[in-house]
Formats: sequence, C-alpha cells, structure tokens
Amino acid sequence: MPDDDASRVRAALGDTDTTRLDRLLVEFGLDAPPYIEATPPASFPTRALSLAVAQKCNLGCTYCYAQGGEFGSAARSMDLDTALASVERLFERVRAGERVNLAFLGGEPLANREIIVAATRHALQRSQATGADVGFSITTNGTLLTVEDGAFFEQHGFAVTISLDGIGEVHDQQRPTKAGRGTFERIVARVAPLLAMQRRMQVTARVTVTPANLRLRETLDGLIDLGFHSVGFSPMLASPSGRGEMAGDDMMEMLRQMIDCGQAFEEAVTNGRPYPFANMATALAEIHRGTHRPYPCGAGGPYLGVSAEGGLFACHRFVNDENGRLGAIDSGVENDRQRDWLAERHVDAQSPCRNCWARYLCGGGCHHEVIARGRPACDYIRGWLHYCLQAYVRLWSKHSDSFITGPRPSEVAVG
Repeated sequence: MPDDDASRVRAALGDTDTTRLDRLLVEFGLDAPPYIEATPPASFPTRALSLAVAQKCNLGCTYCYAQGGEFGSAARSMDLDTALASVERLFERVRAGERVNLAFLGGEPLANREIIVAATRHALQRSQATGADVGFSITTNGTLLTVEDGAFFEQHGFAVTISLDGIGEVHDQQRPTKAGRGTFERIVARVAPLLAMQRRMQVTARVTVTPANLRLRETLDGLIDLGFHSVGFSPMLASPSGRGEMAGDDMMEMLRQMIDCGQAFEEAVTNGRPYPFANMATALAEIHRGTHRPYPCGAGGPYLGVSAEGGLFACHRFVNDENGRLGAIDSGVENDRQRDWLAERHVDAQSPCRNCWARYLCGGGCHHEVIARGRPACDYIRGWLHYCLQAYVRLWSKHSDSFITGPRPSEVAVG
C-alpha cells in the first residue's frame, strides 16, 4: 500500500466515527457483506421460558440479585394455572422438529417442587402432541435436593445448575442460611446422589465471584474433584445493595485467576485429560463456530422470564422490574415493548460497544447488569477473550477440533 494511502488509513483508525474508515475499505476493495444485521429484528418467537416458580428462598446470600429471592415484593409461589399456561405459551407457535427449553428458577425453585413436576409433565405432553423437542433445566441452591428429585431430573435429562461459591468456609461466607449458618456441607451431601447418577442429567456448578472468593483455581479443582459435569464462574457486577460487587482491581485479579484456570485446561487437553472448565470450553466452542452476535444472550427475544404471578419479563433477572417488563402470560408479548427492547439493546446501539473489537463475541454484556451499573468489566472481558483466542490457536495447531467439547448451553457466558 502506498505511503499516502497508509497514512489515510492510520488517520481513519483514530476516528471515533468509523464512516471514513468504511469508505476507505470500499475504495481499496476490502469491504465485505456484514456478518451482523444492523437492523434489529422486530420480534422473536418464544423458544425458552424460565419460570420463577418460587419467589422466596431459604438462604441469605450476601449479593442476591433477587433481593432474598422475593424480587422486592412479598414472598410468593407460582400456582398451577400460571405454570400450565406458561407451558402452553411456550408451545404456542412451535413446529414439529423445533426445540424449546423450559427452565425453573427462583428464589429457590424446589420450595415449589410440585409445580416443577406438573409443568414438566405438561411440557412432555405438549412435546408429544406438537412433535417439538423440549429440554429442561433448573438452577438451585441445592439445600432442598432429594434423591427423588435426582431420579426425576435424570429421567427427563435436566441440566441441573448448583450455586456454589467455593469450598467449605469460602462458600459459607457468601451463601449462608438466613440465620447465618453455613450450607456447604449440606449441599455437598444432597448433591452427591445426583453426581453419582448423572447420565442423561448434567450437574453443573455455578460460582458467583466477588472480592471475597477470588481463589478460582482452588475452587475449580475442588468442585471438579466432587464430580461436577462442568464448573463456571460469573463475576458479581450488580447487586441491589452493592455488596459483593467487583471493582476494577478485583476484575483484573479475576482475569489472572481465569487465565490460570485456562492454562490448566490447555495442559489437560494436551495430555488427553478432561478438565470441565465451562468458561473456557464455551469460549473455545464459540470461537470455533465463528460466533458473531448482536446480543449477549436471548433475553427479551427468544428467551423470556415468567414471574410467579404470570408477568413476562426480558429474563429471570428482570422479574418484577419495570425495565424488563414485556407482557404477561395470559395476553402474550407486547410487540411494541419487545421491538423497542431489541432496538435499544442491540450491541451496535450501545456505547462504547459500537467501537469495541470484541463486541460481536461479547454482545454488549448482561442487560440487567448494564442497566443497573454500566460496564465495569469491559477490560476483563477483552482480556479474557484475547487469551481465549490465543489458546484456540495453540490448541488447534496441536489437536485439531478434538478439544471442542463445550458444556450444554447454560447461564455461563463467554465473559
């Protein structure tokens, strides 16, 4: 490239407005059709619902986004009519051969066990009638699990996510009972039968990371030793009280810890051993597929959350939050609200996302966290993705695609 052209490109790269750079790329014949549609979709068919079957909880976690499981209102449980109507709504526009997903959350969903069973059975009936496939998942604190629950989840191939924030006292400090007592030993005892019987079911541990539990490698190895199918980490970026939120220095320490876990993953793959580190496996799988997305997840589009009273929200984290209200089970999605949500939350409509190299891998970050607190984790996410891209090249050159075995899709995202 001639020096004057190179100077023009360097100057354009310094612009916050990319218009000049786009024109130069066309001029030099370096343009290509966009991978991401700049015009947001007006609507999505619903393909996944999470039911807040119990807006109450028996734990007193220090950072709970659901404000003790009650989402800022009185404790309540979903009734049978609302649960069955939710299943009907999920299958409303589905066709044979398509797949839908039904998730159970809270609060603590096992506080309303009979509704989980009833909704699951109804979904299986609708699956048989429509020819559509249905998958199930549940996120639980694990304290109420029974062997019978495990048998039910195994029978129906549930993805079971257990919230565990460390080993022993590390977990107990963050996830005690409302009376302040530790829960780790109790959870491990109740999860053990599920870990032993998992075949169709997959039991995953999800670790919420705060400044108090940043020894990630120790946590990861400890939970893998217990027999979890996969283990994933997610930073606490926005809590109602501000307790447990990660700051800049905390995020950089988490990045160092995550890379340490990733290097252990690389070593294990090189030596032919499994190492179920969910964040790494998911990131590598998405890089391998060439994932490019304008949203961080399906929230507000194909995925919606249902409150105990039957409200429809952008996801399980927005239950009873007007920022994410999108309709109701009895009347359906409000199309205008969904259209506005999809337009406003598109990554190219976000600042500073629109100028970030990682935006189509990141998708702009969790909507709930961004609305509540902004984007304190951008440097962490870019650092993690930069490492994962390098690791992908290293592993691909040695092992082809034999290392791309990521976990079942879950709440654990690339970041």
